[in-house]
Amino acid sequence: MDLTGKLLIAMPGMGDPRFEHAVVAICAHSPEGAMGLIVNKPLPSPDLPELLQNLGITPANSDHAIHAPILFGGPVETGRGFVLHSPDWGTPEGQMRISDRLRMTGTRDILEDIAAGCGPDRALMALGYAGWGPGQLEAEILDNGWLTSEGDADLALDDEYATKWTRALAAIGVDPRTLSAAAGHA
Repeated sequence: MDLTGKLLIAMPGMGDPRFEHAVVAICAHSPEGAMGLIVNKPLPSPDLPELLQNLGITPANSDHAIHAPILFGGPVETGRGFVLHSPDWGTPEGQMRISDRLRMTGTRDILEDIAAGCGPDRALMALGYAGWGPGQLEAEILDNGWLTSEGDADLALDDEYATKWTRALAAIGVDPRTLSAAAGHA
């Protein structure tokens, strides 16, 4: 089962506080492992203007909507940045296709274009990523660590971070009050 383009929704009792109430967009999944970005955990700092300044990128217009938080994308390579975005930017060679409506780019040129006001229509920036070795993610799903849902680019890219987990659950018909931290197998 290929989970690329799907969303993972953390179950209560996950056991790892870094993933508590996390919603993860799976960017790549194969027998060699999986990689995804947490899309609902803003970092207290830096925010996007600070990051751009640290990289020596000057926004073309201070009113441009780049006053977005940077998200905690996951615990792996937390100094590395990734932009999850709509497919209306750049060339296919510079980005990873996740689904028809989602791409990921990890190069400086997307940040320069965002600062210049000519980036993708919708984007979020994350530092770090979530990574799983061969079979690890599948085992976590079987152990009741994650629910999976169809990829929802609108939910993944919106800026309503505080409600993404609840909305992701609602999209698959789950009321969070009915979830249990205990795993069960039939």
